Amino acid sequence: MIEVLIVDDDIRVARVNAAYVEKVAGFHVAGVAHNAAEALHRLEMLPHVDLVLLDHYLPDGTGLMVVQEMRRRGHQSDVIMVTAARDVSTVQAAMRQGALQYLVKPFAFAGLRAKLEAYAELRRTLDGGGEAEQAEVDRIFGALSAGGEPELPKGHSPTTTELVRRALMTAEGALSAQEIAERTGLSRQTAQRYLKLLERTGRARLTLKYGDAGRPEHRYEWVTRL
Repeated sequence: MIEVLIVDDDIRVARVNAAYVEKVAGFHVAGVAHNAAEALHRLEMLPHVDLVLLDHYLPDGTGLMVVQEMRRRGHQSDVIMVTAARDVSTVQAAMRQGALQYLVKPFAFAGLRAKLEAYAELRRTLDGGGEAEQAEVDRIFGALSAGGEPELPKGHSPTTTELVRRALMTAEGALSAQEIAERTGLSRQTAQRYLKLLERTGRARLTLKYGDAGRPEHRYEWVTRL
């Protein structure tokens, strides 16, 4: 699990963000803080924090000050700024301090989910180690740059798209349209239609499984477009 510390001075907003994080597969809220001092204390006390969702405007300082102090103390947790601060100087400073991304409030669940999923994909890429070709370097440096979910074409339901998306994300490997249908309760034809949509928009990857005879089976797995 990717352990997340949420830092926001607004208790209600912090609670909403925590609920959002818990809805994304593979993420867990390790703690919540409402000011800079509490955020730094949590980082000292919690056994492991992978990612900090950090507000900029805090009662006793700024998010950038928190990042500076984190690094001074040797905390290497990744940071995504989640804030209403929109001035270019703050955005630029966040980048220079090493924030991976900057998500401007207000935002919908889909916006945060896209960033978290891209972050998880980035970690998988980096954890693989070894040497990187130029294409892999481009993927790493382009991490988290994607926006929200692509707009659905006419006749496609967000609810059904989400059903298929979750089935793919929670699978241990590639699935066929029939397997998706069995997991979601959709018809095979409907599952196939939404799988093709996700494949066209780069959210799913199509692979072919060849048997002893007949046409190859189409199988799909979830990917995050970086």
